[in-house]
Amino acid sequence: MGEPEVKRVETDILIIGGGFSGCGAAYEAAYWAKAAGLKVTLVEKAAVERSGAVAQGLSAINTYMGMSGKAEYGQNQPEDFVKYVTTDMMGIAREDLTYDIARHVDGTVHLFEKWGLPIFKDENGKYIREGPWQLLIHGESYKPIIAEATKMAIGEENIYERIMITHLLMDKNDPKRVAGAVGFSVRKDEFYVFKAKAVIIATGGATLLFRPRSTGEGMGRIWYAVFNTGSGYAMGIQAGAELTQMEHRFIPFRYKDGYGPVGAWFLFFKCTATNAYGEEYIKKTETIAQYEPYASATPTPTPLRNHQFLVELTEGRGPVYMRTDLAIAKLKEEGADLKHLLNEAWEDFLDMTVSQALLWAAQNIDPAESPSEAYTAEPYIMGSHSGCSGFWVCGPEDVMPEEYKKTFPLVYNRMTTVKGLFAVGDNAGANPHKFSSGSFTEGRLAGKAAVKYIVEQNPTPEIDEAKVDELKELIYRPFKIFEENKNASTREDVNPNYLLPKQALWRLQKIMDEYAAGATTWYKTNEKMLERALELLQMLKEDCEKLAARDLHELLRCWEMHHRLLTAEAHVRHMLFRQETRWPGYYYRTDYPKIDDDNWKVFVNSTYDAEKDEWTLTKRPYVQLVS
Repeated sequence: MGEPEVKRVETDILIIGGGFSGCGAAYEAAYWAKAAGLKVTLVEKAAVERSGAVAQGLSAINTYMGMSGKAEYGQNQPEDFVKYVTTDMMGIAREDLTYDIARHVDGTVHLFEKWGLPIFKDENGKYIREGPWQLLIHGESYKPIIAEATKMAIGEENIYERIMITHLLMDKNDPKRVAGAVGFSVRKDEFYVFKAKAVIIATGGATLLFRPRSTGEGMGRIWYAVFNTGSGYAMGIQAGAELTQMEHRFIPFRYKDGYGPVGAWFLFFKCTATNAYGEEYIKKTETIAQYEPYASATPTPTPLRNHQFLVELTEGRGPVYMRTDLAIAKLKEEGADLKHLLNEAWEDFLDMTVSQALLWAAQNIDPAESPSEAYTAEPYIMGSHSGCSGFWVCGPEDVMPEEYKKTFPLVYNRMTTVKGLFAVGDNAGANPHKFSSGSFTEGRLAGKAAVKYIVEQNPTPEIDEAKVDELKELIYRPFKIFEENKNASTREDVNPNYLLPKQALWRLQKIMDEYAAGATTWYKTNEKMLERALELLQMLKEDCEKLAARDLHELLRCWEMHHRLLTAEAHVRHMLFRQETRWPGYYYRTDYPKIDDDNWKVFVNSTYDAEKDEWTLTKRPYVQLVS
């Protein structure tokens, strides 16, 4: 590779990530920016049309209230949603952020339908609900529909695709204010410098920190998007933004090996899950009785349902099966249109998890005749699904508690503790269950707030060119390492002087799996295990200074590795700090096996000082707004 061409882009609002939250931010910011005479730019490491967690499609919209007053849309209110989310998080959530999404999300869903998303309706034109918050959709082209609307709003000339952003730039005159970002093209020899007055981090969460369940020929088959690499977390961490709830992770319960969704089967088809002896184990309330008052909640919080499953497996009553055969037989007895139902059952997978349909075929499974195994996956770090990791962000001024306002230098919705830096979707912590519609909505809230921030604060960022040159050298260093050392061995993938990113990733996964409550240990860990994890992660960090790349794709993998590694460290440090088992079924601190509401019904927050390589962890109060 030759010397990369330097490309400079000056904008007002820079959005990093083109998934649902990024598209929401671009769509809304474009509207308000027009009146203010501002420019909005979106940069994505893939292609917006098929990027993000909904790249392959989706079979349901999982966050919808139905507040229009019309009976066909439902009856839920934002307060109901706040109660549900807080309970599912075992008593802790940012209720101001959750409420803010709930009161705006219906408008987003109606926009999606207006843009052409087919939503299931009955013969009376009423939305068909999968559950209390879910709507069934024909969603294979869900992301392309939203991408098209985004491109029309922002203008395709303001969208930069196939650009991997690696670092944020801070204002030369104010190191606590963002000034832009740098990255590189994964297709051409081009280095990008984006200068911006406000930056919105809208990247995905973090997958493959832990060794996945699938190995060998199935390697890479995971539940969440494989290209979600913790980049947003890592960039914000290095910029000094405050994190929250990074100890939390989501362990999805899914069809075994294919990771197919179970929601539609449980909620819409009324399917049950049984152990190997035909017992509906979720009825064994004694297995979660020690986790009151949350064990008595309706519905049972997701981590506790996982715990019930794990009890069956560890006590020798597995495998556990999704009884699709019994569900379909019962529906047939009730006079349901069986052909129509089976078509919908297959579509549930074909809309979003094609591999599950392939697995059914490979294992000779007809869901009407045979049950399918179900299992828990490896951990995922995220803030938009049933996980609440991310940044400590500002809430809406009319709802956010005064205790929280004091923690922010400026009060603008979804701004982090770094001035001008906003976080949405997987990156906005402590407010889960956003899913696709909620993530888009949160992006809209941040997009509007970013315009307001620029208009009111009139920031004039200045980029430190010496820092840009330093980062440029750092970003392309893996090429230099490879060229200088490739002749030290006869095989490029075995070399005493460098690591390839895949090799580093395997090391990270082994550390996290075995010491940080991975699937191998049934999600169990303790203080000594976590301390050992930090020791091994430090060694890996040192070795990752010698990551090598042979082409642009491998350079991308190098920086994804750096981002995953910093995210993994944050996760371990947070787990070590929280001395309780707040989410049994997601992970267990065996040295602190109980829920401790007296001392730990709080948010665990942290900041990282990149200059000193030091972490500071603290508690932030949980404030209840909805009783």
